[in-house]
Amino acid sequence: MSRPEVYVDLDGKGICLGHLDAEERKLLARIRRRARTHPDWNDFDNYWMREVIKFSDARGLPRKVARERAVVRVALDLSGRIAVASGVARLGDWRDDLEDLVRDQFRSRKAFCEATGISEDMLSHVLAGRKDLSLASLTKAVERIGYALHIRKLPDLRPATATRKKRTG
Repeated sequence: MSRPEVYVDLDGKGICLGHLDAEERKLLARIRRRARTHPDWNDFDNYWMREVIKFSDARGLPRKVARERAVVRVALDLSGRIAVASGVARLGDWRDDLEDLVRDQFRSRKAFCEATGISEDMLSHVLAGRKDLSLASLTKAVERIGYALHIRKLPDLRPATATRKKRTG
């Protein structure tokens, strides 16, 4: 039994490509080739969006459904890689993760600060990049709310290629 092809995005998450039919594979190959040969962010975005719309319309796929497909998820990731490589965007960092945590898991910054023991003033400065928390302080604060810090490898900004998922166990 063959293992599914997986595209690994900038966040290190896998996008399974094993279920793509032959026409979707051709579309994805064209989009990936374009990312390699035309690394202009605007040009690439205009290209892949036009191609996906044309493909989806030919299949009668509603745009809402098309947006959730693996081809679009890979194209968006390729766009992000081009934007970062050209200096138009930046990779997210721990501050972005912290801000997402505060926004998504707490009703307010104040509630987050009460739960973690970080002052509201300090949180504001940290999220704005004006101050830093020590690793020990940040670790202790997020552990109070059931989270942990992790170190991960920086992503390669070149257009990623599909890999075979390794079996474990």
